[in-house]
Amino acid sequence: MAEETRQGMPANDFSHDIIGAAVEVQRVLGTGLPGATYAAALAIELAEREIGFARDVAIMAAYKGRPLGEVCRADFVVEQAMVVQVRAVDALDDQHRAQAQAAVRLSGHRLGLLINFNVFPVVKGVHRIGAKS
Repeated sequence: MAEETRQGMPANDFSHDIIGAAVEVQRVLGTGLPGATYAAALAIELAEREIGFARDVAIMAAYKGRPLGEVCRADFVVEQAMVVQVRAVDALDDQHRAQAQAAVRLSGHRLGLLINFNVFPVVKGVHRIGAKS
């Protein structure tokens, strides 16, 4: 069963809202800025669109039932169902994807977005990340 969020919609049904917010951020700011700038602007845009989110969320892990503590951070957890990682790099590499994949999997969510704001248009820099075991 799909995770229910935001007015009962499955998580992947509102990912287009997040992407729309990212498009607006890039439309206003352009490319070439640090990732933290885009993350701050995306937070403003999500709030204006009344999309629920938490920023800079600690992701905890365990090993064989023993806690490891915080192992990474999610830039955003949107609607308590989707991890969003923000980058502003020339090109995403395997490490960016692996880190996003780990954040999604360890958060307990099934879906994430990895958004590279340095790609124009930003929709070409959006990558869906599923939680693989």
